Amino acid sequence: MRLDLFLKVSRLVKRRTLAQDFCHRGWIEVNGTKGKPGRNMKQGDKIILHLGSRRKEIEILDIPQKNLPAKEAHKLYRVVSDLPEIEKICDLIETKKNPSP
Repeated sequence: MRLDLFLKVSRLVKRRTLAQDFCHRGWIEVNGTKGKPGRNMKQGDKIILHLGSRRKEIEILDIPQKNLPAKEAHKLYRVVSDLPEIEKICDLIETKKNPSP
């Protein structure tokens, strides 16, 4: 399934055209690279959405064959982290100050 279609079916964005726009603006990453709307997604891929000052990282658990009701759409992915960008930066600074043994 295409990235833009997955984002729409999973209800992470409202419209497929909006998902395409996010990709073209560079607000979506897939497995550490810039997300392209036509990229084929598979189970286990990680998607990072940069939404304003928010950074949401998700992992794909399942690829649907068709549109799903909203109650089932959230079962397609797992939220790995959902932090404001500033919290991520502060976490990195703390890690550098206090490295784990």
